[in-house]
Amino acid sequence: MDLTYYLSNYGVYGYLALFIGTFLEGETILIIAGFAAYNGHLSLTLCILSAFLGSFAGDQTAFYIGRYNKSFLEKRLKKWECRIEKVHRLLEKHQVLVLISFRFFYGFRNITPFAVGTTNVSPWRFFALNGIGAGIWAISFGVGGYYLGDVLERFLQEAKWWVAGGLFGVILLAWVIKTVRNRLRAPRC
Repeated sequence: MDLTYYLSNYGVYGYLALFIGTFLEGETILIIAGFAAYNGHLSLTLCILSAFLGSFAGDQTAFYIGRYNKSFLEKRLKKWECRIEKVHRLLEKHQVLVLISFRFFYGFRNITPFAVGTTNVSPWRFFALNGIGAGIWAISFGVGGYYLGDVLERFLQEAKWWVAGGLFGVILLAWVIKTVRNRLRAPRC
């Protein structure tokens, strides 16, 4: 299948939704897009490219908000203070590793680019390392979603739908409970 097939049948809205979703957050929508690519609804290559561009652009935007609009952070500082301090401590010890890998860590993925913007990390350094990290992230989660599609298809062929639905419900319930607990706890440094 060629590029025009994907863009004319599913792509424009699917890839745009993926770009916007990864600009704001990312993992879940990219895994779903990888699953859609497995089923032939989207191109895995274009999913990875859209996710890379969305994640990269979102983090660059957050970096520049942190750099040039510190009043935004001051309003949110009470909520993010402990996380910002952790990011600053990690940057002192492992700057390159943090700048490449922050999007893989729940709780630090969204705050890190803002926090880095408040430091003396050069915009060019952040640009380069953010690009590398966004590429690694987009490839891993896109391909992971693709292969998850294969695993789910094989599982569903052998199991009843109600078993899969029950399993999904249990996983969803566990995730909701964990998320609610984490949000109710006060942030720790």
